[in-house]
Amino acid sequence: MDENKPRIVSSIMIFVCMLIITWSNIIAVPQAEARAFFVFGDSLVDNGNNNYLATTARADSYPYGIDSPAHRASGRFSNGLNIPDIISEKIGSEPTLPYLSPELDGERLLVGANFASAGIGILNDTGIQFINIIRITAQLQYFIQYQQRVSALIGEEQAQNLVKQALVLITLGGNDFVNNYYLVPFSARSRQFALPDYVVFLISEYRKILVNLYELGARRVLVTGTGPLGCVPAELAMHSRNGECAVDLQRAVNLFNPQLTQLLTQLNTEIGSDVFIYANAFEMHLDFVGNPQAYGFVTSKIACCGQGAYNGIGLCTPASNLCPNRDLYAFWDPFHPSERANRLIVDKFMIGSIEYMNPMNLSTILALDSRT
Repeated sequence: MDENKPRIVSSIMIFVCMLIITWSNIIAVPQAEARAFFVFGDSLVDNGNNNYLATTARADSYPYGIDSPAHRASGRFSNGLNIPDIISEKIGSEPTLPYLSPELDGERLLVGANFASAGIGILNDTGIQFINIIRITAQLQYFIQYQQRVSALIGEEQAQNLVKQALVLITLGGNDFVNNYYLVPFSARSRQFALPDYVVFLISEYRKILVNLYELGARRVLVTGTGPLGCVPAELAMHSRNGECAVDLQRAVNLFNPQLTQLLTQLNTEIGSDVFIYANAFEMHLDFVGNPQAYGFVTSKIACCGQGAYNGIGLCTPASNLCPNRDLYAFWDPFHPSERANRLIVDKFMIGSIEYMNPMNLSTILALDSRT
């Protein structure tokens, strides 16, 4: 018995060492894969910047965030996590903080930042009813300021490398139709432009934004197209008799998305590299909007939180109807997908075919960039 003790102790020590090595490797993997992540855009990707602004475009009260880890509203237009949060999970990074958050300081800056602001669009006159929001020109100015802050922290060359190696997500366009062109009958923009001409104008303005982003150092930019705007509960409540999608908005989307795809192809050709990646939000949404039951939803027409027809009238508030199981609803509120729907969307970001992610999906990007 005593002769076996040293062997047993030795075996235990070897096993413990193996566990320590294995555990160290597990911990190191996310750190090795992690890269800075920057987010620009509207309420689909806003992580809470509008909490710090005097605006009605905010999601800082119950029941927003009801299913989040903290079970409280954070400014995300979701019952839980939004698309940037889930992308951060996938790339092994912490969730990005809102740029206006006082917590975004010191080494936390190295994770990246979320500059998005609910209500904004490609055009600076989009969302004027929300008054104080961070328009895209201001978001890009904050990006310059961010780089100055990081340069002071780690040096200019390291800061430039951090930005060039980062992943960038930009989501714009939906509000330019919903909260501009079609906001009211005979809106200023609808009197200025016929719809096809308006779309051409939007694309020309979007080009300037994307070129600016590239000039500021972005080298991997996920650009989302516009989802099926006419099919969200808010539009069904206003324009639908039998649950059919609003024709005008669907026509707008069908004009906008192909021209956006063409723009990104042109920019990549001019640059000589696949900087801009098109994320086909229309098809990603249409999968579960067109056949919700196939994805485990009971409905894609009725919002979980809201009131009136399709729960699509007004805002999601403590007084709203609230579904007991958010995982069964494709839409959380009159405009925004539920966390579960967001996870389905990000799955397409990660492994979707060229129909969803053009010219490559995010898994391919991560694999390619890990070799350079």
